[in-house]
Amino acid sequence: MDLLNIIKDAGVIGAGGAGFPTHAKLTSQAEYVLLNGAECEPLLRVDQQLLAQFPDEILQGLDAVSKHIKANKAIIGIKGKHKKVIDILRDRIAALGLANYMEVKELPDMYPAGDEQVLVHELTGRVVPEGSIPLKVGCVVINAETALNVREALTGKAVTETYITVTGDIPNPITVKVPVGIAIKEVIAHGGVENLDEYAVIDGGPMMGAVLSDTNGYVTKKSKGYVLLKKDHYLIRKKSVTTDQARVISRAACEQCRMCTDLCPRYLLGHSIQPHKIMRALNYDLDVNKQQIAQLCCECNACELFSCPANLHPKTINVLFKQKMARQGIRYQPEEKDYQARSFREYRLIPSKRLVAKMGLTAFDRPAPLTQIEFKPEYLSIALRQHIGAPAIPVVSVGEHVKAGQLIGKIPENSLGATVHASLEGTVTEITDNAIVIKVGPYV
Repeated sequence: MDLLNIIKDAGVIGAGGAGFPTHAKLTSQAEYVLLNGAECEPLLRVDQQLLAQFPDEILQGLDAVSKHIKANKAIIGIKGKHKKVIDILRDRIAALGLANYMEVKELPDMYPAGDEQVLVHELTGRVVPEGSIPLKVGCVVINAETALNVREALTGKAVTETYITVTGDIPNPITVKVPVGIAIKEVIAHGGVENLDEYAVIDGGPMMGAVLSDTNGYVTKKSKGYVLLKKDHYLIRKKSVTTDQARVISRAACEQCRMCTDLCPRYLLGHSIQPHKIMRALNYDLDVNKQQIAQLCCECNACELFSCPANLHPKTINVLFKQKMARQGIRYQPEEKDYQARSFREYRLIPSKRLVAKMGLTAFDRPAPLTQIEFKPEYLSIALRQHIGAPAIPVVSVGEHVKAGQLIGKIPENSLGATVHASLEGTVTEITDNAIVIKVGPYV
């Protein structure tokens, strides 16, 4: 079986991002394969620890991907501040005989270094065109945990676990490996907070993660972190503003200073996205052709949580216009040109430490050591749609006993999707449109 079918059968997806099925990403040849070890979201600590703990496995997964797409070069991007991890990787690249085409490049400690288009530019000097993907400039991007899962797939292991950082205003920040489908509350309990009444939980990183309206959910393959903060913290209040509130505030208060545009990572790469013009469109510019640039927003939240001096909501307004364009069936048509990063880009990168301070997170910017914990959940709820594309189709029935790693959901015919597997042994107790519920334990 070739690599594509191996990782397809194992259910490998982009770990920590939108969850794009990895087998679909590797169908074309590319000059570069880039491993994203930037982990630019503040407070999260998964990738840097995986690279230190499992360097051989990650490098072998990266090597397999590189050979499959016939890449000439494999580059690992990791922030220069992680000196020990960089030394480990360079040593293991040499020891595994991969130094002829694989190398580590150091990234600046800025946000969003992990945005795949920013990463492409930092590691290759190329700029991905507007509305396009890295493959357009000869690059394929995967992250550290995805490479690890590729290596695991080659040994016959499906994706049934994921690594998560639990951090924030808690006594015990940790990073743990958990079974997919475990209750979120069971994971965050190990952070040392027993009563969540005073807390809000951000699903993901502080920048792009959303505040959970309900903490009774379950972990998916792409879950990467849970940030716990008191409900009155600035960041929680900011993220809890509704779209309607953001629209009213922004219409009334935007002074068109254009700081949101001047510090926008995609604008700095030479793209046409200009958030201040979308803010202007709320009141004055009703020309739909000028509103289409909102579709170029990558929703990194730099404008909303760092750049705007008036504490407004440019990202939210961009998303509002993106939704409007989608409803009207309007799609931005990019210019055909040779894109170049703007000449002043290097002077406008957002330092991570300043970003953390701006969000009031400096006190919580601490290690979250990888900790071995044996989780013993009573139930798992394994989502049928943990990825971009169509939801998986159940291939098990209520009452059926399943083994750990067993296929329980397949990809629909002729669709983009990913398989799902039982994380632990147990009995299927319920199948809904959204999930398969398993009571954990040996068959009785």
